Amino acid sequence: MAYVAVKGGEQAIINSHRLIAETRRGNRAVPELDIDQISEQFGLAVDRVMTEGSIYDRELAALALKQAQGDSVEAIFLLRAFRTTLPRIAISRPIDTGTMAVRRRISATFKDIPGGQVLGPTYDYTHRLLDFSLAEKSDPDFVAPVAEEPLDDNAPGVIEMLGGEGLIEQETRSREDTAAFDLTRSPMRLPAGRDQRLQNLARGDEGFLLGIAYSTIRGYGATHPFVGELRLGEVSVTIVPEDLGFAIEIGEITVTECQMINQFRGTTEAGPKFTRGYGLTFGHCERKALAMALVDRAMRARELGEDVRYVAQDDEFVLSHSDSVEATGMVTHYKLPHYVDFHAEVQLVRRLRAAYEAACSRAAAE
Repeated sequence: MAYVAVKGGEQAIINSHRLIAETRRGNRAVPELDIDQISEQFGLAVDRVMTEGSIYDRELAALALKQAQGDSVEAIFLLRAFRTTLPRIAISRPIDTGTMAVRRRISATFKDIPGGQVLGPTYDYTHRLLDFSLAEKSDPDFVAPVAEEPLDDNAPGVIEMLGGEGLIEQETRSREDTAAFDLTRSPMRLPAGRDQRLQNLARGDEGFLLGIAYSTIRGYGATHPFVGELRLGEVSVTIVPEDLGFAIEIGEITVTECQMINQFRGTTEAGPKFTRGYGLTFGHCERKALAMALVDRAMRARELGEDVRYVAQDDEFVLSHSDSVEATGMVTHYKLPHYVDFHAEVQLVRRLRAAYEAACSRAAAE
C-alpha cells in the first residue's frame, strides 16, 4: 500500500475559518457576549491571560478570550502574538508593592499583623456548592457592601517582622544601573539568574506551575512552606522620560504578590534561617502567585548550597517546559501533515520486520 500526500486547498481553510466563526457565535437566539461583559464578569480569566500573555490590558485580554471561545491558552497565544507588534516607548521603574492600595492581605504565619488581616474578595471561605441564583438575571439595584472601616493607605510588609532577629535572609535589591534580563526580547540563557527565572514563571502555564509546586510539598522539593504574606491591590507605574529626568506616574495596575517563607537548615557558610520564595502576577491570580513562590524557592537550591535532587529544583527542566505557548506549539504541531515522515517510518519498520522474520526462520531451521 502506498502512502501519498493528501492535497488540500485554500478554499478548505477558508471554510474552516467560517465554521469556527459560526461555532464561536453559537446560537444566534442567545445575546452575544461583549468585551465589557467578559472583562467585568470573567475577571479571573482575564487576569490570567494578561499575566501569561505579558500585556496589562483588560480589553485586549477579554477580546482574546472571546476570539478563543474561552480557551485561556489560545487567548494567551493571541495576546503574545499581538504583543510582538507593539513598539516599546519606555521602561518602567520597579513597582513598589510596599505602597500598594490593599484590597486583600492575609498572612498564614502571624495572626496579628500591622494593618490587620484583610480577607477581601476570595473563594477560600465559600462552600463550593453551585449557586443556582446566578442562573437568574442580576438585580439592577444591587448595591455592594461597604467596609465598616477604611483600610490603611499602606500596609507594611509582614515578613520583615522576622528580620529584626535575623531569622530570615535579607532581601537583596538589584543595582538600579543594572538592567534586568528581558525574556520577551532575549532567548532564555542557562544557568538562569533569578530575574530570568521569575519572568519565566510569571509567563508560565498556571497548571504546569501548580503541578510542580505541588510536588515540592509532597516530598520532592525539600521545603516546608508558610505563606508569609499574600496581598492583592493597586500599585502605581512610573517611568523616567529622558527629556524630563525625573519620575512621572503613567498609570495604576492591579497585582497579586506572594511571599513564601521556607525552612533552611543552613550550611557551613550560613546558619539556619528562613528563606524566601516570591511570586508576582498581574491582576488577581492567587493560585499562580502561590505556585510561583513555591517553585521560585525550589529553584534557589544551588544558590543556597542545597543538593539538587528533584525536578522542581532543576531550573533547566522547569524553565524549558513551563511556557504554555511553546508547549502548545510543539504538542499541537503533530496535527499538521507528517505524511512523508510517517511513510519513512513505515518503510523502516517493514525492513526491520523482514529482517526479524528472516532471523526467526533461520533459527527455526537450525
